[in-house]
Amino acid sequence: MDWIKIIHLLCVMGWMTSIFAVPRALIYWKREYAGLGEFGPLGDLTIRLYRFSAGLGVIALITGLWLGGLWGMPNWVWLKLALVSGLVVHYIWTGRMVLRAKRGEFKESDMFLRIFNEVSVFAVIAVLWVVVVKPF
Repeated sequence: MDWIKIIHLLCVMGWMTSIFAVPRALIYWKREYAGLGEFGPLGDLTIRLYRFSAGLGVIALITGLWLGGLWGMPNWVWLKLALVSGLVVHYIWTGRMVLRAKRGEFKESDMFLRIFNEVSVFAVIAVLWVVVVKPF
């Protein structure tokens, strides 16, 4: 079970890196695109980060469900899954912005992207609280 936890934590860290970094990278990609007038290296890096972390997110979900099953799916695990579902929605929304950016469409303002980036921090704090405190 320890190896499952290690793999889970490693993949969660990688996935969270993307959740925190990609919205911020979109701000800089938007500025790069305005300067170059075309797709540049920052866009390529952002897309690669998003794609790589998708695989990590899937592995994190699988190992998390595996661990939850081993523990008998206590109520705190269900709450954690609900909060993680919110992060998945955030991640998919980010992916849609990445796809639009790839086409040269940057609809969101820098301020929106900054706020969007910070919202995920609150969700992660809630997940960590549930995992550490196990309120149920």
